[in-house]
Amino acid sequence: MSAIHASNSGVFKVGGDIEVNRLGFGAMRVTGRGVWGEPQDRAEALKTLKRLPELGVNFIDTADSYGPETSENLLCEALHPYKGLLIATKGGLVRNGPDIWVPVGRAEYLRQAVLLSLRRLKIERIDLWQLHRIDPKVPQAEQFGVIRDMQKEGLIRHVGLSEVSVAEIEAAQKFFAVATVQNRYNLIDRGSEAVLDFCAKQHIGFIPWYPLAAGALANPGSVLDAIAKKLNATPGQVALAWMLKRSPVMLPIPGTGKVKHLEDNVGAASLTLSDEDFRALDEAGRKVAQKAA
Repeated sequence: MSAIHASNSGVFKVGGDIEVNRLGFGAMRVTGRGVWGEPQDRAEALKTLKRLPELGVNFIDTADSYGPETSENLLCEALHPYKGLLIATKGGLVRNGPDIWVPVGRAEYLRQAVLLSLRRLKIERIDLWQLHRIDPKVPQAEQFGVIRDMQKEGLIRHVGLSEVSVAEIEAAQKFFAVATVQNRYNLIDRGSEAVLDFCAKQHIGFIPWYPLAAGALANPGSVLDAIAKKLNATPGQVALAWMLKRSPVMLPIPGTGKVKHLEDNVGAASLTLSDEDFRALDEAGRKVAQKAA
């Protein structure tokens, strides 16, 4: 592998005008257990965040609900004024305790979420704001409408969605251009293949969350294990390399609160999978996904 740098992953233009290196960072894990409160090792979390620009990671994904507020506050402390960085955040989930997430999509709440994220991040406009979940209890038009209004007011530059279907993306597109979609996706969780293909056709950035899950594929003697050994890499690095090769709109955001783990993840950008290895992993992943279905 060549020098560790996220630029080795290639680039993508979010919304057609913000160029980022495709291997990004998810800032959920710089919080406490259950994504609740302060991190166990605050100094290490800050050190990890400060290492991001040095490794060429210029796309960072967070949310107001991570902590809640903790992740955005730490990002501000470590990286403000974010020179050369795209800080993407999300709103639309409230927290009632560790590992508890409740969608709230009322217009006044979404507006409050945006205004408070602006305050915590100390910025005047959020370059990518994502609706964390569509609230099934609130009409979609109300949720999409207030997002469109905030974009027109200059509070938001580009809009993304999370955990959505193709039909929901198309419904949102009647209100604003959808710049990114963030759905759960990895080698063994392939439920969003249709969404990924739709995003590729529309040049919408696809942000896979939980990108490192590999289940049985990570076991010794598996296809993933064999390819990792052949490439002198970790299974996690190979899983990320597979994602990057899967689609040019793929923007993986593996997260961690530790510098060493961050460096390992960014190392995946330098891995080159052969077409044969890619197909073998793809086939193995689909088989595991089918068994789990």
